[in-house]
Amino acid sequence: MIHVVPFDDLGRMNVDWLNSRFHFNFSGVEAPMGYGFGPLRVWNDDEIAPHSGFPMHGHRDMEIITYVTRGAISHEDSLGNKGRTPAGDVQVMSAGTGIMHSEYNAEDELTHLFQIWIQPRQAKLKPRWDQAQFPKADRANKLVPLASGEEPVLSANPGTLLIHQDATLFGALIEKGQSATYEQKPDRMGYLVVADGSVTVDGQQVATRAGAALVGDGKIEITAVDGAEILLFDLPRPTGRPN
Repeated sequence: MIHVVPFDDLGRMNVDWLNSRFHFNFSGVEAPMGYGFGPLRVWNDDEIAPHSGFPMHGHRDMEIITYVTRGAISHEDSLGNKGRTPAGDVQVMSAGTGIMHSEYNAEDELTHLFQIWIQPRQAKLKPRWDQAQFPKADRANKLVPLASGEEPVLSANPGTLLIHQDATLFGALIEKGQSATYEQKPDRMGYLVVADGSVTVDGQQVATRAGAALVGDGKIEITAVDGAEILLFDLPRPTGRPN
């Protein structure tokens, strides 16, 4: 089963410096995918104006992944970490027992990013922050793991960022007319978002910045209508979830 979530149907919130769209309910705003999809709790599509951003604030017991598609985001936290994550790269923060952080667009251009929250497999972990580069050439027409908590994935892909959940976030850049294949196991499900361009997922079109929930098993063909940049989160399926 493939359930497409159009960009125009996403929840929305706008302030002077921030234009946000929500795949899941967030900050009192209702969204098409409700309160979660397995352990996936938040997928926010944020446009942040130049020289503005989120001031220092706190989180706990959540794995927070930031994927930048345009511009860059500068991070600072209560552990003393500082870093700048440009487009195409990824940062991960394990909030654990508690962490304060800020996210700021220090650039002269708009920054566009996805902020993704996933529940960890256990509470009260040690807080941490990390980031990594993922060259576009390495993601050409194939799904590359960007962040994962699955040991076989981490062992085979040592550059993959760690998250504390049995899940893997993949990224791919698919050329026009080319395809990437996702092998979905019976006890898994997926959530796909198109960062740029458009794709068909087993023949169903998913447009720019739209989402698609994938439930079932077997091979899924993701084909670029135009050149496309995609993210796909492979997730554990909750026990008893219907097909």
